[in-house]
Amino acid sequence: MRKQVLFIQGGGENGYEADDKLVASLQNALGTNYEISYPRLQTDEAAPDFGWIKQIGNEIDKLEDGVILVAHSLGASLLLKYLSEKKASKKVAGILLLSTPFWTGNEEWVQGLKLQGDFAQRLPLNSRIFFYHCRDDEEVPFDHLATYRQKLPAATFREIERGGHQLGNNLTIVAKDIQNL
Repeated sequence: MRKQVLFIQGGGENGYEADDKLVASLQNALGTNYEISYPRLQTDEAAPDFGWIKQIGNEIDKLEDGVILVAHSLGASLLLKYLSEKKASKKVAGILLLSTPFWTGNEEWVQGLKLQGDFAQRLPLNSRIFFYHCRDDEEVPFDHLATYRQKLPAATFREIERGGHQLGNNLTIVAKDIQNL
């Protein structure tokens, strides 16, 4: 039976299209033993979380126990928010987060994106967590990775020299971690 991977896109007007290259790279590197689900999330500007939290939960509900969750940028931060504030309906084998922003500030628009102070203690038990971030990311500052490292010291952190926000559209390193779960 093929292992299930759910890929949550990043934000922005063309986030789904931009991340399609990441999904293609991941599928190519993983091969036929893995099936990637890549739903297009709809953005509701009026919702504090853009309506993504509910959609992420609905997508996880469709899959089997042992699902592997991969998410990019805004999607990665909202996946963490979902997993720390809701109970996932399925057992999660791994959580792999790419170019993940750590939201701070007092602006009204950012309030629905911020993680709760105790988010790290509320993530699913027995799920391996990986973070990937390129030093030359111009969208999400590299120092956001240090914030996550401080809050989630048991996670695995992959610092990548080059590749920008889209990791050079090459997720070979992510595929290797998935295969080793």
